[in-house]
Amino acid sequence: MTVAAKPEACLTEVEASVERLVYVREDDYTIARMSADDRPGFVAAGRALAGAQPGETLKLAGEWDEHPRHGGRLMVRSCERVAPSTVRAIALYLGSGLVRGIGPRLANAIVGHFGEQTLTIIDTAPERLTEVDNIGAVRQGQIVQAWAEQKEIAGLMVVLQGFGISPLLAAKIYQAFGKDAREVLASDPYRLIGRVKGIAFHTADRIALRSGVPEHSPQRIEAAIADRLEVAAARDGHCYLPLPALVAMVSELIGPEEGLIRRAIDSLVAERRVVVESSPEHPGDSGRLVVYAKELHAREVALASHLDRLRRARSTLPMRGYAEDESLHEDQRAAVNLALTSTVSILTGGPGCGKSHTVRAIATTVRAMGGSVTLTAPTGKAAKRLAELTGMPAMTVHRMLAHRPDPEEGTLFQQTPATADMVVVDEASMLDLHLATRLAAAIPDGSHLLLVGDADQLPSIGPGNVLTDLLRVAEIPRVRLTHVFRQAQDSGIVRTAHRIRAGELPVLPGGGGFWFEELDDPEKVADRVVHLATEAIPRKQGVPREQVQVLCPMRKGATGTAELGRRLQERLNPAREGVAEHWSGPAVFRVGDRVMPIRNNYDKGVFNGEIATVTAVDVQERVVELRTDDGESVSYSFGELDELTHAYAISVHRSQGSEYPFVVAPIVAEAGGVMLRRRLLYTLVTRAKAWVVLVGQREALELAVRRLDRRRNTGLTRRLAAMTEN
Repeated sequence: MTVAAKPEACLTEVEASVERLVYVREDDYTIARMSADDRPGFVAAGRALAGAQPGETLKLAGEWDEHPRHGGRLMVRSCERVAPSTVRAIALYLGSGLVRGIGPRLANAIVGHFGEQTLTIIDTAPERLTEVDNIGAVRQGQIVQAWAEQKEIAGLMVVLQGFGISPLLAAKIYQAFGKDAREVLASDPYRLIGRVKGIAFHTADRIALRSGVPEHSPQRIEAAIADRLEVAAARDGHCYLPLPALVAMVSELIGPEEGLIRRAIDSLVAERRVVVESSPEHPGDSGRLVVYAKELHAREVALASHLDRLRRARSTLPMRGYAEDESLHEDQRAAVNLALTSTVSILTGGPGCGKSHTVRAIATTVRAMGGSVTLTAPTGKAAKRLAELTGMPAMTVHRMLAHRPDPEEGTLFQQTPATADMVVVDEASMLDLHLATRLAAAIPDGSHLLLVGDADQLPSIGPGNVLTDLLRVAEIPRVRLTHVFRQAQDSGIVRTAHRIRAGELPVLPGGGGFWFEELDDPEKVADRVVHLATEAIPRKQGVPREQVQVLCPMRKGATGTAELGRRLQERLNPAREGVAEHWSGPAVFRVGDRVMPIRNNYDKGVFNGEIATVTAVDVQERVVELRTDDGESVSYSFGELDELTHAYAISVHRSQGSEYPFVVAPIVAEAGGVMLRRRLLYTLVTRAKAWVVLVGQREALELAVRRLDRRRNTGLTRRLAAMTEN
């Protein structure tokens, strides 16, 4: 049955101010509490509200309905931003934090002085702001600048709505391009890709086509080629794509004939933006070509070269007074000998096999012989865990490369950490191509590089598969620890992990640290996960809720990180009347939230994977204050919040290098269970120290155990093997 749309004449029009946001969904569906002179405190909802901010005055059109929770509600069909006209609306707008530097008290003072002419004064005679108490020349300049920025963002919102693009992206575009934002949108919207989070090729392409860019223009085809290479690297970890596959992907994306795509690739090669060479599996075969983005090709070549340089260099490690530690297991002693005699080596093994104890023995031996050691790991959590397990100082690879001293202990090493006689990198499976290249380049000839990791865990989030690639090079010495020590044999977590690694289903329902609870419906699985994490486990185990971490195989769906994280936040840290909060897209930041940086920020000294707590949300200055688990204070402006994610429910990938006392995870085959693979399940289980509880479908668990990971397209093994043959 077709339902006729309601005629426009039936729409109710309301002009109202946004008091606060109640809910924002990833598809832009927004619920807001609004206030109009004749109707205070009503609720409006709809995707047309996307981008609405507290303090704005909106002209809404929609229909009223009844909601069981919100009561009378305006379902918004169209939304237009208008300048606030009443004294109350102007004061709310200025005091909402939209204009940085003005809080509620100062807003009331400004409006009290200028009345309904306030916005006109700021626009046309901003020097008069100094007539208001507590506004000097400096603050007056800050207000004028912030006012200009806000007007520009509002204008961008209108432009984006004309393209059918979410206005939520306006502030991000302005932050990336400033006053040039409108020119970028008009002349080369493909520049938005990679610069503005939330804008992928499809969004930029929609703007370009509506701006008159021809469908088969070289500009569009080249942008599509670059996008497919970038997506392959970011989503699948590939360093290259086979030429035929890339051509097919671009054709599927935008539709031009193969000849146009191949000519565009030739043009990008001539401009040195991509590299085409023979396949690593078929070197020298001109009929089997692959395509690299220039940067990834350069880094792969450089990494192979630096590792070969280190491998061939003569050791500077002093060997005086070396004696074998008879307390070690024989394969641990072999690992110590290998690390001392090889300038590049690998130590690998599963849980309970004594990797950390072996690393401690290696470091102790080197120092006893008069040498120096740097212990490092890719993330702050992994470095902290390494320090705890070995009883020795450790730092992140990023800090080692930057040679930043520890804020509490000062400089931990007598020399530049990367120039130590031995550099040990734990959790080496997390090294992507970018970080591994920087690491290898920083180590001088003669120093030893020992990579330590579990090759059966997930590969890095970034492109490349460094540890696995190096293990495929026969000439690189390695030791795999296989002996599971007695104390580890009693752990259900260790037993389960080794069964998963061998492709065997865990013993169900489990015990001794591992438990599987079978439920079929994803919604019920989500309910159970929330209950276990917030109520059942803390109560039964007598531990604070902070010791229970929810890990998710996927981001989307009822059991994904986004939805479960939202539910956990509402249970553990709900909105409170009168307490400041800030919505950044579909995420809301509140004091007390646990958050995690998802990008390294060297200026702030924070790195991907660290955990922090929100200590303040300053609406007036538009910043969120954090305190990391290491005790450091960090500020993020509202425009930088894309660099943070909430840590209530995190992906298994982002949990790498960390351990948690208790882990709860949903295991369901939503959307085909595309992420359910053996390495992911193995990594998930090994993140827990005391208990891991899996909730979900038995068939999803079986799927994860038997499904192997897709191999990443990398050329590092071939490059390094070719060098070692010479």
